[in-house]
Amino acid sequence: MQRRLAAIVHADLAGFTRMMEGAETRTFRHLKSAQIEVWRPAIVASQGRLVGTAGDAMLAEFGSAVTAVGVAIDIQERMARFNEALEEDQRMMFRIGVHLGEVIVDAEDQNIFGDGVNLAARIQALAEPGGIAVSRVVRDLVELKVDYAFADGGEQQLKNVSRAVQIFHVRHARQMPPVGTTTRMVPQITLRFEGPDSAGHKHAFDVALDKLMNQSQGLVIGRSADQSELVVAHATVSRRHARLCLAGEALQVEDLGSTNGTTVNGTALRAGTPVALHAGNKLRIGDVELLIRQV
Repeated sequence: MQRRLAAIVHADLAGFTRMMEGAETRTFRHLKSAQIEVWRPAIVASQGRLVGTAGDAMLAEFGSAVTAVGVAIDIQERMARFNEALEEDQRMMFRIGVHLGEVIVDAEDQNIFGDGVNLAARIQALAEPGGIAVSRVVRDLVELKVDYAFADGGEQQLKNVSRAVQIFHVRHARQMPPVGTTTRMVPQITLRFEGPDSAGHKHAFDVALDKLMNQSQGLVIGRSADQSELVVAHATVSRRHARLCLAGEALQVEDLGSTNGTTVNGTALRAGTPVALHAGNKLRIGDVELLIRQV
């Protein structure tokens, strides 16, 4: 058994189950093309190693955190160009997580295991579709190229991890708020999201807009209490299903690549594209339809 320090890149395709259900052969073909045309060349060019693929997941290791983050950015830029040739519902939106940690190397097949790999996978789950999330140790070691910046994602309690882990999102400069932006005035309004699933069981949560203003990453709606701030405990709701955030004074919802999709007033959302929400709208997440009203 061998141990070594490695920069670990873990990736997963957002909405993979839904895409396979809709068009299994086409999704598989596009996934293989992405692996061959985008992932492998980017990793090899930076002297990294693609450890393995399993379904829609990919695991790679590098000798430095700087190289790992650079490759993650390169891959997402290449994937954006790759997706231009695809219809919107067919686009491959990968989440990428990067962590620096010790790994155990299997001498027989050179696979890697350990807490470092597990943390990279957990961090990946917190990335946005088409985005990159990194641990604090990676952020502290890496200086991003001029077009990119780190956005603090706060401390997160990750599944099966005893300590809180601070994460950072890698964002293009155009996604960052301008320096010196004045504090916006958000009215003290509370919205209630309430409604039944198909079995008639009620689900509800409240969102105060003035408090949401202080959440730079918004609030995640999902099934998992350790990955979501707004919990809807239903089997058709993904662990991290959708995100609520403020754009100026406007409330928006964004699907996070959920398995069963998100709709607003019957219109399906495309993963990663925020849509405005208002009192009186109906937000459907999985099999749960929530009416939004002011309280």
